[in-house]
Amino acid sequence: MTDTLDHRETLAGIWGRLLGLDAAAVPHDAGFLTLGGDSVLAVRMSAQVRKQLGVVLALSDVRVEITLSELADLVAQRASGGGRALPVDVLRRTDPDEPFPLLPLQQGYFVGQQDGWELSYPSAHHYVDIGLSEVEVDEAAESLQDALRRLVAHQPTLRARVLPDGQQRILPADDPAAVPTLTVTDLRDTPADDAARTLAATRHEMSTNGPNPADGPGIDIRLTLLDDDRARLHCAVSLLIIDGWSSNVFYRDLFALVADWNATLAPLDVDYGDYVTSVRQLPGTAAWEADRDWWFDRLPEFGQPPALPLRLDPAHARPDLMASTQQTVDSSTWAAVRAQCAAHGVTPSAAVFTAYACVLARAAGHRVMLLNSLQLNRLPLHPDVHRIIGAFASTMLIPVELEPSASFADLALACQRQFGDAAAHNLISGVEVSRELGRHRGTHRPVAPVVFQSTLGMDAAMGQRLPQDAGPLGVIDMHDHHQQLRTPQVALEVRLFELDDTMTAVFSYVEEIFEPGLVERMFRELLDHVRTLAEPGSWDSAVPLPAAEHPQHSADVLVLGGYGRTDTAGDSESGPPRDDLEKQISLLWQDVLDVAEVDRAGNFFAMGGDSLLAVRTLARLARETGTAVSVRDFLASPTVAGVAARIRTARPHPA
Repeated sequence: MTDTLDHRETLAGIWGRLLGLDAAAVPHDAGFLTLGGDSVLAVRMSAQVRKQLGVVLALSDVRVEITLSELADLVAQRASGGGRALPVDVLRRTDPDEPFPLLPLQQGYFVGQQDGWELSYPSAHHYVDIGLSEVEVDEAAESLQDALRRLVAHQPTLRARVLPDGQQRILPADDPAAVPTLTVTDLRDTPADDAARTLAATRHEMSTNGPNPADGPGIDIRLTLLDDDRARLHCAVSLLIIDGWSSNVFYRDLFALVADWNATLAPLDVDYGDYVTSVRQLPGTAAWEADRDWWFDRLPEFGQPPALPLRLDPAHARPDLMASTQQTVDSSTWAAVRAQCAAHGVTPSAAVFTAYACVLARAAGHRVMLLNSLQLNRLPLHPDVHRIIGAFASTMLIPVELEPSASFADLALACQRQFGDAAAHNLISGVEVSRELGRHRGTHRPVAPVVFQSTLGMDAAMGQRLPQDAGPLGVIDMHDHHQQLRTPQVALEVRLFELDDTMTAVFSYVEEIFEPGLVERMFRELLDHVRTLAEPGSWDSAVPLPAAEHPQHSADVLVLGGYGRTDTAGDSESGPPRDDLEKQISLLWQDVLDVAEVDRAGNFFAMGGDSLLAVRTLARLARETGTAVSVRDFLASPTVAGVAARIRTARPHPA
């Protein structure tokens, strides 16, 4: 009991700093959520608990509803060795120059850049440009390049390169190729129409030709100088090396260094490579296997993605860019929404997710569906984890079952519980669960191409907002921004973020596959629904939902997810290899899959392969046979017979 009481004092201090409260006034019986916390702040709370008390908490331990007393009891239990703690520690790698693996979502991006998936792009990246004013034009470019140099030295991941075999390594800080070169365009004294065309051309180029750490820096940064001491800062970042949290770390650190030539960032005791090397030890542990079994046992119960009507099969689409629409909820309305969320015991993210699910259900015509979400997924293995730039993010599947005639409050609480249950088993990633679900359903196509991403509460979790002043770069206006996203296997994604006290929602989607006007109508409906959540009575009203639980479309109607089984073989008859080519492929598969024998109709993925291993196998096969098979063709026929048929078709026929 004494330990628990001692922990309460320390924990109250942590809560006070994170929530902006007097530590002495933090009630012991009030939930973290009720006091203003959310799931993003909970990540930082776990890191602070480890730093100050030396106790490691799994993210599954720290639900947003937890009270200070419950947390103190949990910390005391963990300190005595009880319960589920994370089974790995972050340790410094002995050789920081050695390659290390890609995490599962990085693998997905890497394979997508090989045109391996439908709805894939040569680069998976996010682009944004930001308005600047009161710029010191004589110093801005030099200050920005110097800050970039210092930041690259501080954050090793900014020097990362992805190797052809699907691993990554960090270039030495003194490598000439390590620091991206700033490009400056001076449009001062340029006619307004010409300047606008040049800006539009820069946006289009950087949106459609993103940086690729496979052949250079993973960031592309440019500065356009305009009249009246204005400018725009353009930045494209590869999703292979930078996730949403890291993007905020990047801008905070960069602007701090630009503002002060003498600024020094606190050193990092571990880096992204150390973290990845550590979490790659999770598979095979009892905790990881328990999470895997929890997910895999539930696969047969999962619904289909929302059956949104399509005009083009996504497999036939070749988009250059995702269309984008965004809208901001003003500060007073958003404050009222947040207040209603707290009153109903629901996080703002869970509330907007529920509204999103309801909109999707009405558009698709069914109430049971499978959605995807992008999660921060920074396991609190070290106090520095939240300060590191890297691609920590992971997907997490969210099965949704909306009850008919339920109030919005009840639906939101149910969705929040579903999120909590999924997050409590986060040691296996959504990418790995999706792979297994694809095997279960006999498809290589995306099983959850509709995505939800929220970074609401990130400023509070990081302890500060983005600065508004960056010295020679002038005044930063984050509200004056333009952004674009390219991410593979995603048909529709909503992203939520806060700027100052407002909330912005963004829809990114593959425009050519959807029926005209559909996504725009859903977006308007979502924002209208979110705004009504500021009104107390809206939470108690029943939400209009379709009667059908599952998709009801006929076979001749094209809808998202309504494709059936797609795994095929070039020749489906099983048995041993029939000729020298099939024998050659079979021997290769035995080696890479570490199996004793391979049936000519056996599925590569059913035998333990994954998309990254497929890329490596195809590269080796091309060297050995002299004929290349694309990843996309391989996914359509992932068998020895199927690959052999592709090679025969690709080879020139004798005259």
